[in-house]
Amino acid sequence: MRKLASTFTGYAILIFFALVFVYPFVIQIANSFKTEPDAAASPLSPIPHPVTLAGFERVFSGTDLPVWLGNSLLVTVVLTVGRVFLASLAGYALSRLRFRGRSALFGAVIAVMAVPGVVLFIPKFLVLNQLGMYDSYLALILPVIVDAAGVFIMKQFFDSIPAGVEEAARIDGAGAFRTFWSVVLPMARPALITLTIISFQGSWNEFPHTLVAVQDPALFTLPRGLADLVSGSLGGGTQYPLKLGAALLATIPVAVIFVIFQRRFVRGANEGSDKG
Repeated sequence: MRKLASTFTGYAILIFFALVFVYPFVIQIANSFKTEPDAAASPLSPIPHPVTLAGFERVFSGTDLPVWLGNSLLVTVVLTVGRVFLASLAGYALSRLRFRGRSALFGAVIAVMAVPGVVLFIPKFLVLNQLGMYDSYLALILPVIVDAAGVFIMKQFFDSIPAGVEEAARIDGAGAFRTFWSVVLPMARPALITLTIISFQGSWNEFPHTLVAVQDPALFTLPRGLADLVSGSLGGGTQYPLKLGAALLATIPVAVIFVIFQRRFVRGANEGSDKG
């Protein structure tokens, strides 16, 4: 009986915290399908009465969601590919290549991870403005295309790969880049999958950087566009169905990507920990 009570208590606690975590998403979905008066009268009700698609219709007809979606897709794809490629190169160089100042450089990467992003807002703006990149796609992509956390992840994974694999490739005549591209990188697939998912999610949800990078509404990404809606750019009223409907549409791509690659993500993390 004691074991049964302990198991029941554990599951009850887990279910409670799961509901606490999930309920805001339920409210988001429910309000997306509500009418404006229903959402204003009972915003915390999980049941829309009546069910309507008016909020989604207003999202597509009264906002620039297609433009934001296109900008987010472009920026996210470029940033994800760039971060994975550059972080792999940098991580391999810090792990395997012997050069003066390597330890200091890796220490600098660790130090960058400890710096709060908010303190870089003004320096980013000044640099972008001086280089003439402000209010452009380059401003959205170039300053954040290299991620210190990605370099750290790849460096730590490459450290776990036996050096004998590369020595065998060099005996066969492969150069440094050939060894990296054809031998070591395929072995780092778990870390690459993990980094790809993290980079995609981070790039898709990136908001602070867009505040200092662009001002033209035609260059807004989804987070910036949604923030513009929440700030009341469409006029007065709560407009919960419109705002939460747009937020729901912005959430779907990340959720789909995570569901598709969930097993690989968990498997990659487990393999990485086993190698470590």
